[in-house]
Amino acid sequence: MKVAVLGATGGQGGAVVTALLQAGRSVRAVVRDPAGTRARALASAGAEVVRGSLLDADSLADAFRGTDAAYAVTTPFEDGLEAEKAQGVAIVDAAAKAALPHLVMASVASADRETGIPHFETKAHTEKILAASGLPATVVAPTYFYDNVFAEIQEVADGEMTMALPPDTPLQQVARRDLGRVVAAVIADPGRWTGRRIEVAGDDPTPTQMTRAVGQTAGGTVTYRQIPLEDLLRAGPDMGAMYAYLTLTGYQVDIPALHAAFPDIPWISFPDWAAEQHWPVPVG
Repeated sequence: MKVAVLGATGGQGGAVVTALLQAGRSVRAVVRDPAGTRARALASAGAEVVRGSLLDADSLADAFRGTDAAYAVTTPFEDGLEAEKAQGVAIVDAAAKAALPHLVMASVASADRETGIPHFETKAHTEKILAASGLPATVVAPTYFYDNVFAEIQEVADGEMTMALPPDTPLQQVARRDLGRVVAAVIADPGRWTGRRIEVAGDDPTPTQMTRAVGQTAGGTVTYRQIPLEDLLRAGPDMGAMYAYLTLTGYQVDIPALHAAFPDIPWISFPDWAAEQHWPVPVG
């Protein structure tokens, strides 16, 4: 089985490539720059690396041809929300042109709930286009990632963690590597998963529990500070809308049912994941 992976040098795509290679699959990594450092690392790991653009349906169709399945991810964080919609259109068009046997499309948990969160709504737009296409496909929709904490690694060094969530509000989230394993399992069993939408979470720690877990491994005191939601809304309406939703409603993954559906995945909790990471020693 050969699997094409879009966004292979990114966090989600990279985790999918790793899981597929570990499962013994042949991987075609689709990247913007095959000569880049991350692309060369993929090639060294055993992936076939080809050039492709998320906005160029023809290049994506070429990458899909000769494969048994593909994993595709879109993003608004480089070129904006309208560009993410265009990426979704290009991916669906490419899959149709290539007669791709199975498309696994990345989305986000709760995107089908009309949340009004801009980067959830762009993914919902792609899901609707995909459903209307009639293509053999599965939607995999992760929650928040454990790995997101690394975006504020300096905070840990300074002895704190911050989020725009109340300290005791559970936040469903997942390790990227477990997401990769879910995608690999879905690709291995298209008969079971084609036509379905799978929301993915591994654990639901509160910010207080997250902070405690990081501090224990970092070897120092880390305290949690809640950012006022109003400040985040002023700084960025998209992220502000997301944290308002996570505060008032939250993701709604049935975690026990999900884990029962994928019993071969060694789902890791946030504390166990945090214990495996390398953190700076907090000052003070």
